[in-house]
Amino acid sequence: MAPKAGGDSANVNNPSVYKDKSKPNDIRLSNINAAKAVSDAIRTSLGPRGMDKMIQAANGEVTITNDGATILKQINVIHPAAKMLVELSRAQDIEAGDGTTSVVVIAGALLDAAEKLLQKGIHPTVISDGFQKALQMALQVVENMSTPVDLSNEDALLKAAATSLNSKVVSQHSTILAPIAVQAICAVMEPIPGGVGARVDLRDVKVIERIGGTVEDTKLVQGLVIAHRAANVNGPHRIEKAKVGLIQFCISPPKTDMDHNVIVSDYAAMDRVLKEERQYILNIVKQIKKAGCNVLLVQKSILRDALSDLAIHFLDKIKTMVIKDIEREDIEFVCKTLGCRPIASLDHFTPENLVNVDLVEEVNESGGKYIKMTGCSQGGRTVCVVTRGSSGAVVAEAARSLHDALCVVRCVARRPALLPGGGAPEAAAAAALSHAALVAPGADHYCLRAYADALEVIPSTLAENAGLNPIETVTELRAAHASGSAGGAGVNVRRGRVTDMRHEHVLQPLHVTASAFALATETVRSILKIDDIVNTMN
Repeated sequence: MAPKAGGDSANVNNPSVYKDKSKPNDIRLSNINAAKAVSDAIRTSLGPRGMDKMIQAANGEVTITNDGATILKQINVIHPAAKMLVELSRAQDIEAGDGTTSVVVIAGALLDAAEKLLQKGIHPTVISDGFQKALQMALQVVENMSTPVDLSNEDALLKAAATSLNSKVVSQHSTILAPIAVQAICAVMEPIPGGVGARVDLRDVKVIERIGGTVEDTKLVQGLVIAHRAANVNGPHRIEKAKVGLIQFCISPPKTDMDHNVIVSDYAAMDRVLKEERQYILNIVKQIKKAGCNVLLVQKSILRDALSDLAIHFLDKIKTMVIKDIEREDIEFVCKTLGCRPIASLDHFTPENLVNVDLVEEVNESGGKYIKMTGCSQGGRTVCVVTRGSSGAVVAEAARSLHDALCVVRCVARRPALLPGGGAPEAAAAAALSHAALVAPGADHYCLRAYADALEVIPSTLAENAGLNPIETVTELRAAHASGSAGGAGVNVRRGRVTDMRHEHVLQPLHVTASAFALATETVRSILKIDDIVNTMN
């Protein structure tokens, strides 16, 4: 037998290489089990009655959260297929910002369904194609059951934000955080001309974490908040009708590019050096005063101190408030909020490069001081949210929860449609797919049926986490959707039974659910197509 062109003659002479049929199946089952393990790890965190996870990092830092993306980001995962589910959660976080636990739970259920189909002898490619057809039907069902939203109706946006916050650690504060999320998104929203929806950039909403007080003290600021105190010693701490300048140069003695030592042997030379330094800083401060600037923002410098003690002394004398150490990555946000441009050299420090702000004040609170600027008439569409909490873990979780609520309102702005929550969309899609499976030919019958069963994992898990009987609850939900009388029927964890979620005002964006279905299915299809794992040589 002649070897094929480009083939290995040793392999051709050893036909047993091609006869190992069990290896692809073993690899597939290994991948499915590893991915299911990740899904099972966070399944208990789903829903309003979901449990929280305490994560301890290597440096001893503790995080308490039930946000799927946060948990998976910090878990150390080794198996490559399990890493795909971590990436799936991250993709859902980027695309929709919410539903990061749901998407992984759905993917785990789909993999479990695929494993049973593989055991029936159905080929992975057939299962993959069947799941794709099921996805298209499921998306059509949830699209049809969605309710269009008028973006000027803040009440609908508020319900969506409150539903997102109900499953968080800080759910008891949803009446405070949900309106803040809606107001923040409405403030930065830009309607698409001639189109449906609005454009929202979450970088225009800056969330600042402050320890001290409680989550109830969280507030929205229409302006700029800088999370540290002024650098002045005896300077002003409150300025009305301020003229603000943002500089990117240092007010300290100049330094050469390379490391150097200067040895001064007599007092006269030393005195001359100090006099030159004093004169250099004095010239900069005179130029600042001449331009009429009374609030100075200084970018953080990595080469040397951005501000010397002598400079602070002179700036105190001319009654100028100084805020130093503005981070490089915050410069864009500061410029957009104030409507200014960063000034890179002293030559450009002129009155036309300054901006007017109604009020700049240093706020003194229990957690420390911070700077607040309001009344930026020349600024763009930006807002700041100051989140408060009794400890670092509480503040961090409040900020994460607020981020999810902001993302939910952004999703509604991008695609103005809402669905009932509580597992209603998944139950409706499962009911429609079960009905379609009855008339589907061949292997599609099994694939649609398996996909429908997998979607029921969401209402089943919600019931299980709430202490209800999952089998009874899902059966009741299935009956409600099969009768067609209640399209919004879902699991009401507070009352412990199935009710119409629209009447309960439990609403979620269409974009979150549609994205979760599509991303979970895509990941499962790619895992099914893998039949070998190859380790590369280092």
